[in-house]
Amino acid sequence: MRHSDPDERWLGAVVHVAFFLLLGSSFVRFLTRDAGGARTGWVVALFAVFCLLYVLGRFLAAAPPSGSPPTRRHLAWLGSVSAVWVVLLALAPSATWCAMPLLFAGLHALPPRIAVPVAAVLTALVVASQVRVAEGALNPNMVIAPPAVAAVATAVMVHLQRQGARQRVLIEDLVHTRHNLAVTERRAGVLAERQRLAAEIHDTVAQGLSSQRMLLQAAGRVWRTDPDAAREHVHRAAEITSRSLAEVRRFVHDLAPADLADDTLPGALAVLAERESGPGLSVEFRLEGEPGRLPERVEAALLRIAQGALANVREHAAATRAALTLTCLDDQISLDVADNGRGFKADSSRASSGAAPDSARGHGLPAMYIRAAQAGATLTVESTPGEGTVVSAAIPLAPLTSLSLSPSTAPKEPVL
Repeated sequence: MRHSDPDERWLGAVVHVAFFLLLGSSFVRFLTRDAGGARTGWVVALFAVFCLLYVLGRFLAAAPPSGSPPTRRHLAWLGSVSAVWVVLLALAPSATWCAMPLLFAGLHALPPRIAVPVAAVLTALVVASQVRVAEGALNPNMVIAPPAVAAVATAVMVHLQRQGARQRVLIEDLVHTRHNLAVTERRAGVLAERQRLAAEIHDTVAQGLSSQRMLLQAAGRVWRTDPDAAREHVHRAAEITSRSLAEVRRFVHDLAPADLADDTLPGALAVLAERESGPGLSVEFRLEGEPGRLPERVEAALLRIAQGALANVREHAAATRAALTLTCLDDQISLDVADNGRGFKADSSRASSGAAPDSARGHGLPAMYIRAAQAGATLTVESTPGEGTVVSAAIPLAPLTSLSLSPSTAPKEPVL
């Protein structure tokens, strides 16, 4: 649907008022100076027809929108009103200056290659009419003024048409660019949401399933030789299943860690350390300082980082001891996860380049980097083969920043 331009309405109103003023003055001049004789009735009728055609054209054959080709109805109206004006000009030269508003009202919709010759013909008729009724010595203004005024009017009209065409091209480019930008932002949002969901699933469902599998495999190995141990493994697997189910329900509801629903961050970390402790791995939680109540996003990020780090310790490090330390200072809060496992050789080139993790290396540390960056934290990983690994996340408290780092720009490290 085409929206009306206030400037176009204002310009159209000015042109219409000018036309009717000039038409009225021309009619009065004819009655006062040129009336008389048999042609008077024909001229009055032509004035009426000319005015009626102009009014009908305003409602029945309006000019097309700027930049659109003229319709057949508009062309027919323009030809009819121009023909009536030419006949009227021949009978009543006082109608000469009605050509100017007619020029603006009708010819602005024509392409320049047609509008310019038509304007030249109308101007020539005006000059011829002025010369024909001139009395005494020829006034040079009668010959020079109409072409000069018509040239200015035509130049302005052509300039406006071309400027409008350039503006339409720019607007189309802008709309196209905005569309592409919206598509790109939507795609980036989808990718970021996928990365976030992958991290959530990795830290909740995947870890629970991994623990259940290990416990059930252990129960299967000792089912006949040590039934009590097997039942204990199955019991622990059932507990993990219950926690995983609660985590999934919480995850579906608001994507917040279930452990933080009714507990503080130190309490949730203590429960996590106790839960991850088991045969072959002892996890100790230490609290230094008093953190107070932190923003939910910060507590969730630190808890998820701790979960991911301990999952790596359990699955990859072959460690026997791990320490989970939450340190609260005046200006920052930090979380350290240290183990005495096999360690690894950190690939600094991958970390600095931010390359996406391959399927063999998993999603553990990349997800931690993303969570840390989104919470305004600095995540560092220190590891040496045979000497264990330390994962540290530090968040400034004055003030807590809210950095936003997309998954594509987060630094990547190999999984422990």
